[in-house]
Amino acid sequence: MRCSALYKSAQSVVLLLTASWLLAAPVAFAQETTTVPAAGQESAAPEAESAAVPAAVQEATEMQSAAEQPVNVKEVVFGHIGDSYEWHITSWGNHHLTIPLPVVVYSRTSGWHCFLSSRLEEQGGSYEGFSIAPEGSRYEGKLVEHDAATGAEVRPIDLSLTKVATALLLNSLLLVVLILGVSRWYCCHDAQTEAPGGFTGAVEMLVMTIHDDVIKSCVGPHYARFAPYLLTAFFFIFINNLMGLIPLFPGGANVTGNIAITFVLALCTFVAVNCFGTRHYWKDIFWPDVPLWLKVPLPIMPVIELFGIFTKPFALMIRLFANMMAGHMAMLVLSCLIFITAGMGPVLNGSMTVASVLFNIFMNALELLVAFIQAYVFTMLSAVFIGMAQEGSESSCVQEPQIPTASRAQEPQISQIRTDVHR
Repeated sequence: MRCSALYKSAQSVVLLLTASWLLAAPVAFAQETTTVPAAGQESAAPEAESAAVPAAVQEATEMQSAAEQPVNVKEVVFGHIGDSYEWHITSWGNHHLTIPLPVVVYSRTSGWHCFLSSRLEEQGGSYEGFSIAPEGSRYEGKLVEHDAATGAEVRPIDLSLTKVATALLLNSLLLVVLILGVSRWYCCHDAQTEAPGGFTGAVEMLVMTIHDDVIKSCVGPHYARFAPYLLTAFFFIFINNLMGLIPLFPGGANVTGNIAITFVLALCTFVAVNCFGTRHYWKDIFWPDVPLWLKVPLPIMPVIELFGIFTKPFALMIRLFANMMAGHMAMLVLSCLIFITAGMGPVLNGSMTVASVLFNIFMNALELLVAFIQAYVFTMLSAVFIGMAQEGSESSCVQEPQIPTASRAQEPQISQIRTDVHR
C-alpha cells in the first residue's frame, strides 16, 4: 500500500517521465561500473582503488536487481482502491511520507484500545496484541488479534478512522464549506434583482438543473419532501468522485469506489422509497393489475414485485461502485505500464511512456465526465423510484386546468364570432 502513491503521482507527465529515467539509470550505471579494465591498467591501479571496486560493483548489482524486479501490479492497484489504517502520501527512495490514523478497537478480552497506526510499524507489526492480517488470511489487511487458547485470528470491533473514512469526513467538510459559501451570497444580495456570477452562479445552475429537470419531473407533486435528500446525494457523490481523481493529498481516496459507501447511499434510497410509499404502491406489489392466474393460486407476480423492492437499490449500489472502481483501476494499470517496460529497452519503454501519458490524460478527462454522470444517474434513478412509490395518492393526480365558461351576456357575441369564422 505504501507503493500506491508512487503510481498515483505517475498520472502527472513530469513525474512519469522522471520515474522512467530513474528506473533506467541504475541499469546503465551498473553496466558502466562492471566494465572489465585493461590488463595494463589493472596492474597500475592502486590498492585502495582495487579495494573500492568490489564494493561499487556490489552496490551497482543491487541497484540493477532492484530496477529489474517486476512491478507487482496487483499490489499497486488493490493497494490504492482498498482501505488502510494509514494515509500514504508519497515515497522517495526508502523514505515514506505517511499520515498515521487513529485506531479504535474493542477487544472482548481486554476492552477498548486507542492508538495511532504508526505504533504497529514501530513495534514490528504488532501492538497491544493487535496486528494487520497478512495476505491470504481470512481478514487480509484488517486489524486482528490472536486467541490465546487456539491461536486463531479474531476480529475485534473495529471503529478505526481509516483512509476512506478520513477522506469521507474531509470531502463532506469541503462540501459543507462550499454550500455555505454559496448560500452566504443569497443572504447578502437580493436574488430577485441580482444574478450571481462565478462559482456561485455555476452552483446555482447545477442546483436548478437537478431540482427542476430531475427531482421535480421524476418525483411529481410531492417533490419538495425529497428534494433535500436527492440534492444532498447528488453533491455528495459528485464531490467525492472529483476528489478521487486528484492524485495528491487530500485527494486520491477511492470513496465512491468503496462498496460500503454505495451500500449506505442505496439504503437511504430504499428507506425513502418504501417508508414513504403510498397504499397504491404497496397494492401494486402484493396485488398488481395482471390476470388472475398470475396471482392465484401461485403468487408469481407478487413475488417478482416483492423481489424488485430489493433489486432496485442493489442496482444503484453496484452501478456506482463498479463504475468508479473501474475508472481508478484503468488509470493505475496504464501508469504501471511505464514501470513494467522499464527493463525492456529505451525504445519500448519510451514509446509506452508516451502512450501511457496520453491515455492517462484521456482517461482523466473521461473520468471528469463520468464523475458527473454517475452522480446524475444515481439521483435520477432514486427520484424515479421515489416517484413510482408516490403514484396513486389523492393529491398526486395532476388536475387539468379548467377553461371558464362564457357568461350569458357574452353568448351572442361568441355566436357572431363563430358565424364570421364559418363564413
